[in-house]
Amino acid sequence: MRIVVVSDTHGDIWALREAVSRQKHAEAVIHLGDGADELETVQREFPEKAFFGVRGNNDWSCPLPYSNVISLAGNTIFYTHGHYYHVKYGLYDFLSAARGNGAQIALYGHTHEPMTDYQDGLYVMNPGALGGARGSYGIIDLTPAGIVTNIIFLF
Repeated sequence: MRIVVVSDTHGDIWALREAVSRQKHAEAVIHLGDGADELETVQREFPEKAFFGVRGNNDWSCPLPYSNVISLAGNTIFYTHGHYYHVKYGLYDFLSAARGNGAQIALYGHTHEPMTDYQDGLYVMNPGALGGARGSYGIIDLTPAGIVTNIIFLF
């Protein structure tokens, strides 16, 4: 199973459409906030994919939660925008929440800095900011052999 992970589209609906359309075989899209409006629009354009999202610090009056936990292909995924867990000042609170929810995969945005890591049994990803000149997003492949994470740049 392939998952597209995006964050911080900040109104750049073209970039979100482009990321989702480039990953034709992806079955799910997770938006990590600061782009709830774009998420809602693009979700209607790709009805064959499952969409999940959380609210970011710039998603005013958004009904989405600050964080969520889902299970895909037998893997528990904890995801959040990150501002609620103060990720710009360190990942301790965020990683503690992910581990407390039994996650194998922890996803966050907010910092606009793409990264992937593996820490003591936990895959950690920030896909970076999809909106803007240096747009990036993440992909996660859940396979019988294990989990693979990658960062993709639009340009």
